[in-house]
Amino acid sequence: MSGYNTKQKKLMLAYLGEHPDEPLSARQIAYALQREHISISTVYRNLADLENEAKIRRCTKSGTQEAFYEYIAADHCKDVVHMKCVKCGRTFHMTEQNAAMLAELLAQNEQFGLDRNNTVLYGTCSQCKGS
Repeated sequence: MSGYNTKQKKLMLAYLGEHPDEPLSARQIAYALQREHISISTVYRNLADLENEAKIRRCTKSGTQEAFYEYIAADHCKDVVHMKCVKCGRTFHMTEQNAAMLAELLAQNEQFGLDRNNTVLYGTCSQCKGS
């Protein structure tokens, strides 16, 4: 079924596109799309396809083993470094200037080329640090 654009897959992709950088579980997605008669097994099957197509990223939240999925195919997510808060689960984009400096430092000091599309830095956001 991979590669096919079924009605269910299009509906899921549209829903995920409305929630960029927001980690959503398969259950949350199925619940949101229940009016469209999309079952949890259909959600899982399509999530696997979308992950293989590099349109979503699978991640976890601190304190849970449940998988969450984030839409990453949006134009604003291209060639950016993501920063993910391990407490609240929110995802942020690193500024272009900081991402360029990080990539340059890694290239010069570590002889390592940074893949911005697949890089996620984990830490604590300013809101969670203050609480």
